[in-house]
Amino acid sequence: MSAQMGQPTLQLCLFLTFFSSQMSWRPTYRSSKFRNVYGKVANREHCFDGIPITKNVHDNHFCAVNSKFVAVVTESAGGGSFIVIPVSQSGRLDSHYPKVCGHQGNVLDIKWNPFFENIIASCSEDTSVRVWEIPEGGLRRHMTEAVLELYGHSRRVGLIEWHPTSSGILFSAGYDYKILIWNLEIGDPVKMIDCHTDVILSMSFNTDGSLLATSCKDKKLRVIEPRSGRVLQQANCKNHRVNRVVFLGNMKRLLTTGVSRWNTRQIALWDQEDLSMPTVEEDIDGLSGLLFPFYDADTHMLYLAGKGDGNIRYFEITTEKPYIQYLMEFRSPAPQKGLGVMPKHGLDVAACEVYRFYKLVTLKGLIEPISMIVPRRSDTYQEDIYPMTAGTQPALSASEWLSGIDRDPVLMSLKDGYHRPNQLVFKAPVKEKKTMVVNGIDLLENVPPRTENEVSFLLAVHSYVNLYFLCFLAHFSSCFS
Repeated sequence: MSAQMGQPTLQLCLFLTFFSSQMSWRPTYRSSKFRNVYGKVANREHCFDGIPITKNVHDNHFCAVNSKFVAVVTESAGGGSFIVIPVSQSGRLDSHYPKVCGHQGNVLDIKWNPFFENIIASCSEDTSVRVWEIPEGGLRRHMTEAVLELYGHSRRVGLIEWHPTSSGILFSAGYDYKILIWNLEIGDPVKMIDCHTDVILSMSFNTDGSLLATSCKDKKLRVIEPRSGRVLQQANCKNHRVNRVVFLGNMKRLLTTGVSRWNTRQIALWDQEDLSMPTVEEDIDGLSGLLFPFYDADTHMLYLAGKGDGNIRYFEITTEKPYIQYLMEFRSPAPQKGLGVMPKHGLDVAACEVYRFYKLVTLKGLIEPISMIVPRRSDTYQEDIYPMTAGTQPALSASEWLSGIDRDPVLMSLKDGYHRPNQLVFKAPVKEKKTMVVNGIDLLENVPPRTENEVSFLLAVHSYVNLYFLCFLAHFSSCFS
């Protein structure tokens, strides 16, 4: 009888042991210090109102932020422009506020130099990449002259990225399926990466800039050694159509956002040294807007924001299963067209702010700061959520990086706030003015074409005008003969 009574008890113990062993790998949700992170929208007086945000449908953020300025691509007639506003100058903007308006086609991307906070790069449908120097305090009049004008692409340029550790290296990706590496110390391209067979959708660097990950419209994910252009790893993403890719700091992993075979939005985690199949795939929802990933290497937090959505989901990335741990969701009724991100040294450390977005609301002409805050009761510096972070000092010059040297970013502490300005000065190379005279007209003085199709159109118009003029002269001379 006692043996019969003991058998169910033994079975129950065995079941509980098996169940606990199966669940032991799952990290406890309560153990995360970021489980209560919440999003706080700035008051209306701290927002930027009256901004003519671009209506371009190109899949980009159209916004770039640093500790001094907020830059936003604007709607304009005839050419492309963007606006640069000091971060402290919030409120309603004057309708005649000066713009950066040197491009002859729509501006498709803008990025601040991480080491020179007055230097911003832009790319456009006019096939050019331009580097601008914004004066201290912001613009006082329209800016049309760039510090550097870089021509090398044969079609419009859709993406630009600054190298994360070198002071003078800029990457640009065009609709000619090529990535050009620009050495801004000489103002010329020094390398062309031409391994892609379709439009490049996104680019991302690892921490020291020795590897470049790209997603492409040809449904392939690539990890490239940028100096040689050699493809180290490549994945054919047929079940998970990749849109955006981002390196996850020093974790030797990649995260991609895309669409599953059932047309649901999806994220996938990859081992950067083996792209044969994703480590984890997770469906997000059934909406159609593009998912933008933002990764904070200091807190290991991943933010997902959909184009046209009003919400921002955030997760914690871990080195153990399940790798991606859902934390919370920030909700807002206003849809976002794009998002800019404040660098770490521009955050409010006293308020335990770990991330800050600048949300573009096109319908309202509004830029809305959203602070991600870790709730803490103590007023002291929270060292556990603010580790040493990448600062504003470059680790390498352009020539050093091109020679094959790799270095990690120069780190800085946020404990005493950010009071150490960068003493470096950006020096653009001086080039001799080139001329190309045809029929007494300097073609290089004329406005470059907005798109690649306009080249042939202008040539055809030029030929037609010449022919018409010759016929007119012939008719005019026959009247007096």
